[in-house]
Amino acid sequence: MHELAPINPWVALAYLVSGVFFILALRGLSSPASARRGNRFGMAGMAIAVVTTLVTHELANPVEVLGAIAIGAVIGIVMARKIAMTAMPQLVAAFHSLVGLAAVAVAAAAYLNPGAFGIADELGRIFTVSRVEMGLGVAIGAITFSGSVIAFLKLNGNMSGAPIMLPLRHLINLGTLAAILGLIGYFLTDQSGWVFWTITGLSFLIGFLLIIPIGGADMPVVVSMLNSYSGWAAAAMGFTLGNTAMIITGALVGSSGAILSYIMCRAMNRSFISVIAGGFGADTSSAGGAAKEQRPWKPGSADDAAFLMSQADNVIIVPGYGMAVAQAQHALREMADLLKKEGVNVKYAIHPVAGRMPGHMNVLLAEANVPYDEVFELEDINNEFAQCDVAFVIGANDVTNPAAKTDKTSPIYGMPVLDVEKAKTVLFVKRSMGGVGYAGVDNDVFYMDQTMMLLGDAKKMADDIVKALSGSGH
Repeated sequence: MHELAPINPWVALAYLVSGVFFILALRGLSSPASARRGNRFGMAGMAIAVVTTLVTHELANPVEVLGAIAIGAVIGIVMARKIAMTAMPQLVAAFHSLVGLAAVAVAAAAYLNPGAFGIADELGRIFTVSRVEMGLGVAIGAITFSGSVIAFLKLNGNMSGAPIMLPLRHLINLGTLAAILGLIGYFLTDQSGWVFWTITGLSFLIGFLLIIPIGGADMPVVVSMLNSYSGWAAAAMGFTLGNTAMIITGALVGSSGAILSYIMCRAMNRSFISVIAGGFGADTSSAGGAAKEQRPWKPGSADDAAFLMSQADNVIIVPGYGMAVAQAQHALREMADLLKKEGVNVKYAIHPVAGRMPGHMNVLLAEANVPYDEVFELEDINNEFAQCDVAFVIGANDVTNPAAKTDKTSPIYGMPVLDVEKAKTVLFVKRSMGGVGYAGVDNDVFYMDQTMMLLGDAKKMADDIVKALSGSGH
């Protein structure tokens, strides 16, 4: 067993308080209204855990440790201030990759010098239970790292969001996973270097192979799943280090990420097993997405949109990634305020993965001080589109695409979408007719008789509509 120092009750209490703060942080992050408070709880919990660990352990070189913490803090502050909300999904993926890489680094350090970690006997043989923790930690960490790198590249546009289907991919994936598990089992009887490093190398490989076949439409689930993996990797390394805070934190992150992934899969009508198995069962015929057709569509202007919405009784606004890119949420709220002054009933419809990340649109609308009671999730508002006078879609494509309900060859088939096509009039704000959504498929709503396309930058269009509403006397 690990040769741990005698347990100090104050240390145990500090780690317990830290764990409670992490739980409160997760609870707070469940709603934009309490997200700021949740972040503060998380920061406080992490500060308690880090300080407790530093105080209760003898540091070989305090200057190096404190210097590393300072460098990481500066990088984190700079990134938090400079990163736009539109880049948040890929930033989360990048952070997951760092957690995975840290787990691999800890496992490698423990393997190379087990005596320093108190996980070896006097002959240098690593304890059996520590080999299990080390094998699982390095495997999950390596998978998290390489999978997160692919997710980052896809989300950032450096790699196509279309699924990349390798021949015999299921056989290769299953064989690689079986080899990793077999080698972890063998590692219990033989701690030779080739076994440990082969486990590490194969785990890096399978991370790439599992994420490459998953298309852009399912990428939000992948990010959530990788979040879960990073938690389990941290928990495994917590056992290796004998650190209670890491075990608690890792278990919280791992379990909450797994639950969120399952909830998102249900919300998107996706198979949880299919996603975590690297798109197992995906239809290769739809990997490239549908080709964009040249079809007639109806152009409109800000003045047209202002007139139609001012004459409406009910308007439902559907924000998407295009709104986030243009930072149009403040102009959108101003537009809604003017409509409400004219007696128009305004609501916001949010898809679970609008903006490529759960809660992305909710946060942006909260930032613009949109009242929470006007914001509704898909399942709570979808049946209202049929009685809606105007559906105002601003930068959302895939989450409003009826092909998800009708086209079995579409990569988004089966995903619940917002039924904007049932509204009497659809105003669709889009930068141009040349682009398609993240899943790479065209949207039939663009070409419907009741749809008016408002082409241009989302913020400028919203500003122009505000000017039209303010100056026309509607």
